[in-house]
Amino acid sequence: MISATPRARVAVVGGGIAGLAAAYFLRGRGAEVTVLEGSRRIGGKLATSEIAGAAIDSGAEALLARRPEGVDLIRAVGLSEELVYPGTTAASIWTRGQLRALPRRQFMGVPADFDELAQSQILSSAGLERAREDADLPATRRDADVAVGEYVGARLGSEVVDRLVEPLLGGVYAGRADQLSFEATLPGLAQESHLHRSLTEAAAALLGAAEPHAGTPPPVFTTLAGGLGTLPQAVARASGAQVRTSATVRELARTPTGWRLTMGPTAAPEYMSSDAVILALPARPASRLVRQLDGPDAAAAAAGLAEIEYASMAIVTLAYPVAAFASPVTGSGYLVPAVDGRPVKAVTFITVKWPHLAGDLHIVRCSVGRIGEEAVLQRDDSELANLAAADLAAATGVAGRPADVRVTRWGGGLPQYTVGHLDRVGRIRAGIAAMPGLAVCGAACDGVGIPACIASAQLAVEQVLAQLSKGEPATQSSRSGG
Repeated sequence: MISATPRARVAVVGGGIAGLAAAYFLRGRGAEVTVLEGSRRIGGKLATSEIAGAAIDSGAEALLARRPEGVDLIRAVGLSEELVYPGTTAASIWTRGQLRALPRRQFMGVPADFDELAQSQILSSAGLERAREDADLPATRRDADVAVGEYVGARLGSEVVDRLVEPLLGGVYAGRADQLSFEATLPGLAQESHLHRSLTEAAAALLGAAEPHAGTPPPVFTTLAGGLGTLPQAVARASGAQVRTSATVRELARTPTGWRLTMGPTAAPEYMSSDAVILALPARPASRLVRQLDGPDAAAAAAGLAEIEYASMAIVTLAYPVAAFASPVTGSGYLVPAVDGRPVKAVTFITVKWPHLAGDLHIVRCSVGRIGEEAVLQRDDSELANLAAADLAAATGVAGRPADVRVTRWGGGLPQYTVGHLDRVGRIRAGIAAMPGLAVCGAACDGVGIPACIASAQLAVEQVLAQLSKGEPATQSSRSGG
């Protein structure tokens, strides 16, 4: 295991889950770590707040359980007993005026079973007939990255893209299928598609053969009983790092012995010296800092970071008496295709999906906003809540006004993995690697989910530790005026 030289100082810029995970992975590795977070709290897009007397996630509310990084970190920081699993993952698509069951045999909307797809009635008869042509079409050549919508549409037709793939991608990225990268957003399917002429066969190969007697499969998702918003504080405590909030880093400079970070107002700047810096920031602020460094490598990395766009969204959480729903709510939620023109793109029945939260109220989470739909987010909170409630009533028949409402806005919250994203990240990392003692991590890199952010943090830590182990001298931190 590589460790830093004794007394080496590492500054982690950004106190979201990636930055906090980086601080944790530096624990016991011979470094003195300071996390600098510009806002008044740590956690980034992991947060809880109260609605109807209960603490409910207002940011991410689930993480992939089948990818180990998230669950491993949760266990490492002492929250094993807090892990809980969904009561149901059955979901629907609200399209063409009706809630229709999302086929289980599909991979991010790409069907693996046409009979099940036909039974769902998500597609029109013409759309289903076009999708079935995938089995007979010649192979679709793909020598470079393409948009998800372009490739899937060529194989299965536009209805599969519009009514299945786009709603699922929109739920994860708040993006558009005609812009998002096939290689970056669906890497497993992209790789498998090279081995099969039919895209449906590729999806089926990824999902594996149906095994109705093989027992209950392991859960896909998990969360914490107190909400995922409780994870950042636990990771921060376990890291042993100094964590500072309201500490925006506005300048970054290379020094003969390391790095100098500038914080505070221009009239009274505060300086910190460090042997290494990990930028756990969204791409645009990371680009602004890297652009301040000299040389073509810095310029190339900054330009790549600046190319990554972000989508804004809002989460409207509504609490209703259970009796307000005429029929029992049984599924985990539903997705809404953009082509249907609704403001709400996804709905999660929180108290059904997570039975430990069940009580006298149904808590419902409505996601609003896709890339290019910023106008709907310009409405005030009450208007946005009314839009969400009206959409929910149209889909489910829920009656009356909600007992409580919470609106949470995530401006510029979701990076867009547009065509060429993997090459773009490769250029960014190559430029950063040419500046020893500097690394980047976070949702802009290798995945927007919590496990992917944690994995990118571990990669950044190993990179800077490998450089620090060469024995470069540590520097001292200083503060202007003393």
